[in-house]
Amino acid sequence: MQLRVLLADDHRIFRQGLKALLEREGCAVVGEAADGQEAVRLAQHLRPDLAILDLAMPLLNGLDAAQAIRQAS
Repeated sequence: MQLRVLLADDHRIFRQGLKALLEREGCAVVGEAADGQEAVRLAQHLRPDLAILDLAMPLLNGLDAAQAIRQAS
């Protein structure tokens, strides 16, 4: 079974690089977010196994996004 991953980082190039590395290792990147609020929305909808969050994102930082995702799960 593939690990389903959500990536959240405000730097698109970083997300693309991390996505390529994860997919090469057999993970399925099911969603990408550019800010914390989008990450929370996607996590609630997609239900990933793992969320990789940047700590310094616009609108909602990674720590607050992680807390919101955990409460919703």
